[in-house]
Amino acid sequence: MPAPQIHPSILSADFANLERDLQAIATADAAHVDVMDLHFVPNLTLGLPVVQRLAEVSPVPLDVHLMIEDADRWAPTYAEAGAASVTFHAEATQAPVRLARELRSGGTRACVALRPASPVEPFLDLLGEVDMVLVMTVEPGFGGQSFIEGTLPKIRRLRAAVDAAGTGTRIQVDGGVSRTTIARIAEAGADVFVAGSAVYGADDVAAEIAELRRLAAG
Repeated sequence: MPAPQIHPSILSADFANLERDLQAIATADAAHVDVMDLHFVPNLTLGLPVVQRLAEVSPVPLDVHLMIEDADRWAPTYAEAGAASVTFHAEATQAPVRLARELRSGGTRACVALRPASPVEPFLDLLGEVDMVLVMTVEPGFGGQSFIEGTLPKIRRLRAAVDAAGTGTRIQVDGGVSRTTIARIAEAGADVFVAGSAVYGADDVAAEIAELRRLAAG
């Protein structure tokens, strides 16, 4: 399995000081940026102009997670804004393979996300079309939720499929990732970990990133 990556979620950062809080996670592998539209999820965060500006000042690549309707239309615009990877929800796209190919053709990593109750099986034959699959381990829309243990079998099935296919697709987990859960999630087969409150709530952000990476590596 590839080395674990830590993607702190800026949903837990201070929105009045986003550049400062991006600099604080300079030792991370990427910054996870949640875009919510008040339709696909019951929350509203930030949009295209803010992502474009963050891409200009961030010390790490932006991993943009679109929790929005009409992903087919909007995902490419976030790639153009400077996102290194764009994650769209399987439940919000009409043509996931076409969208993934469009993103990848421009040099952006294409990722598909699944809500906790969404099955992974329909996508197992399409793993070669995406760079990463995001398994949501909380219901999308708000930070600070508790990890849903019932998502671990889904991660295991996905890991077995990725290994069997040999695609190298990364498996990302978002929701309730902390020191107390990350080892179990890694054991199930995830290798990219989104942590929001666990990182930004720590006294020493860089030390927390290092400790999460250590625990994930086993």
